[in-house]
Amino acid sequence: MRVYFDNAATTPISTEVIELMADLMKTHHGNPSSIHKEGREARTVIEEARKTIAQNIGASIGEIFFTSGGTESNNMVLKCAVRDLGVQRIISSPIEHHCILHALDALEKSTDVSVEFVEVDTKGRVNFEHLEYLLSMSNEKTLVSLMHCNNEIGTLMDLDKVSRICQKHDTFFHTDTVQTMGYFPIDVSTTKINFLAGAAHKFHGPKGVGFIYINGDNIIKPMIDGGSQERNMRAGTENIYGIAGMAKALEDACANMESKKEHISGLRSYMKVQLLDHFNDIQFNGDHDGSFHYKTLSVSFPPSPKSDLMLLNLDILGICASGGSACSSGAEKGSHVLEGIQVSPNRKSIRFSFSKYNTMEEVDYVIKQLKKIVDTKETVA
Repeated sequence: MRVYFDNAATTPISTEVIELMADLMKTHHGNPSSIHKEGREARTVIEEARKTIAQNIGASIGEIFFTSGGTESNNMVLKCAVRDLGVQRIISSPIEHHCILHALDALEKSTDVSVEFVEVDTKGRVNFEHLEYLLSMSNEKTLVSLMHCNNEIGTLMDLDKVSRICQKHDTFFHTDTVQTMGYFPIDVSTTKINFLAGAAHKFHGPKGVGFIYINGDNIIKPMIDGGSQERNMRAGTENIYGIAGMAKALEDACANMESKKEHISGLRSYMKVQLLDHFNDIQFNGDHDGSFHYKTLSVSFPPSPKSDLMLLNLDILGICASGGSACSSGAEKGSHVLEGIQVSPNRKSIRFSFSKYNTMEEVDYVIKQLKKIVDTKETVA
C-alpha cells in the first residue's frame, strides 16, 4: 500500500483534467500564433482558459498571463517591479518560499533595491504592527511581498488586512497564492492586490504551468523576450494543453469548495487526534489551531534515534511525506522556515498534507506504520 500525504508539494492530476488534455492533444495541434484555422482553434482554447481563471479570482481577462508556474510568476513580479515600476525597497518575510528569497538575493546583488523583513512570531504569523512601522519609516517606492500561506507549516495570512495596510501607505502588494489557490476564495475585485501568483500542480492540474495576475493599473515589461505571445508580456509558444488543464483544474477546485474543505479538514483533524492519543510529546508547527491551511499538518516529533531516518523509513513503509527540520548529523541544511519560527533543531518535523483523494483508512495506516519507528505512549509506559 502507498499513501500519498505530500499534497503541499504537488497533487495528483485529476482524471477529468487528464482526459481534457489528452483530447486536446489529439485534436488541437496548431500554433496559437498562426492565423490559419488550426492556429485560431488553439488560440480559442487559450483565451477560454484565461476567461475561466479570471472569473474564478474576480479579475478581468486582460489581467491574467500564463507562465511556467509559481517560481516564474514570483520572479517576474519582483524583478520587473524593480526594473519597470521604480520600486526601491521590498518588504518580505524570512519564511517565504525560496523562489522569493533567492530572487531577493539576486536583486540585492544586481540592483540598488533594499530588502527588509517583517517580523514573524513562533507560529509564523506576520507582525502587522511591525509591517506598519516599516512602511512608515520610508517614502521610497515599496513593494510588499508576502505569501498567503506558508508552504511548510500552513500558517495562513489575512490578505485583506495586508491589502488595507498597503493601500494606506500607497504601497504595491504582491502575494504568492500557490498554496491557497483553489482552496480558499480569492477575489481581487474586492481585495486590492497588485500582483498574484498561482501554479496548476497544487490544485490537481499539470506541472509546468501557472499564471500571474497583474492589476491593470500596473504596467510592467516582459521578463522573457522573443515573440509577442501573451499580449507581448511573455515570449514563447504557449503550452495550450497545460493552460487548458490548469483552467479545468481551477474550475473544478472552486466548485463545491466547502464540501472538499470539510473532507480534507476532517482528515487533518483526525490525524491530529490520533497522533496526540498514541505518541508522547507531539507538537505541531505553525498556527495549527488558529489561522491555518486545512490541507497541511506540520508535526514535530521529540528527539529519538528512531526519528533520525523517519522520512526514509516512512517511504519504505509506503508513506510519502515531506521533512522540514535539520537532521541530527548536520549533513543537510535545515529548514529556514522552522529556523525562522524558532523550532528546536533537535526535534524532527514531518509535513503531512492531504487532498480530496485521501481517506481516513490512509490516516489509520500512517499511524500504524509510525508506531514502528516512533515510541508510542504504550512503549514508553
